[in-house]
Amino acid sequence: MEGSSPLRPQDFPALKNDTFLRAARGEETEYTPVWCMRQAGRYLPEFRETRAAQDFFATCRSPKMCCELTLQPLRRFPLDAAIIFSDILVVPQALGMEVVMVPGKGPTFPEPLMEVEDLLKLRQKVDVSEELGYVFQAITLTRHSLEGKVPLIGFSGAPWTLMSYMIEGGGSNTMAKAKRWLYRHPEASHRLLQLLRDVIVEYLVGQVAAGAQALQLFESHAGHLGPEQFREFALPYIRDIAKRVKNKLQAEALSPVPMIVFAKDAHYALEELVQAGYEVIGLDWTIQPQAARERTGHRVTLQGNLDPCALYAPKEKIGELVKRMLEGFGTQRYIANLGHGLYPDMSPEHVGAFVEAVHTHSRHLSTPD
Repeated sequence: MEGSSPLRPQDFPALKNDTFLRAARGEETEYTPVWCMRQAGRYLPEFRETRAAQDFFATCRSPKMCCELTLQPLRRFPLDAAIIFSDILVVPQALGMEVVMVPGKGPTFPEPLMEVEDLLKLRQKVDVSEELGYVFQAITLTRHSLEGKVPLIGFSGAPWTLMSYMIEGGGSNTMAKAKRWLYRHPEASHRLLQLLRDVIVEYLVGQVAAGAQALQLFESHAGHLGPEQFREFALPYIRDIAKRVKNKLQAEALSPVPMIVFAKDAHYALEELVQAGYEVIGLDWTIQPQAARERTGHRVTLQGNLDPCALYAPKEKIGELVKRMLEGFGTQRYIANLGHGLYPDMSPEHVGAFVEAVHTHSRHLSTPD
């Protein structure tokens, strides 16, 4: 790991473009802000060049590398927010689990949680500053390096999503091993989820202290749960995290920041997520914008939700799809994004066309005839 960053989380440059933050807070905006999940990613040649021959998690532990990778898409596209380059699986690492990135396979846990007794192998008390301080250093360095261009988003995986990785040992089409725990070991499952929740709260508050101006919680595996299991094993912890982070920010005299929850494929819980304490609800591409707006009203800001594969379309078609999406959501209380992250084989030019289409069409739609 690198030595300590010489920059401190104070005296940050003044923010020049606060459109994303205003939209997140439900304030009026001149146009719809846009950013992309995985906007710092392998679709960019400069990303591949920077990361060449470097271990993935070694990159995550280098504040300087994370800063550079975070800034790369901002140099290409007029995005309205940056999101720190990191990974949700740094939290299981902080609990003492080994995670390696296997080429062609993705993240892998050599020793996943097999039995309830394996919970004893996890650190029960985590010094978050010690274990994840490199993320905080990356955030502080990036916030200074952005020079106030756009806000910086911090993030974490949500408890159920992290638990599923820790038990499955990596990605899974069914999450059968993790769901078996929910059915056979509900009490142990809650113990693990509570442990994760407590670390995540400290981690997110630490990110704000380091300079993050918004937070996103990724419940990427929500769609593997039905409504009942989501209500028992995911939603209470999603709610807890929002409440505890906000209380802790206040107790530590830190400025409040908008919080986003992205529970992929959890349309069945949309109304409950609206009441979970988040300013913004992130949506995947399998729900109609107009239907999402009707079900949520204007009580929260919505974020999403273009199918990432739409970026394989010709640029003109991307523009048409973006216009339709904006008409469905409306241009206010809305942050444009994809319904999931960018894929490695996507064309940077088409990403640029998406960003430009959001800005152009939203300005036009926001202007009265």
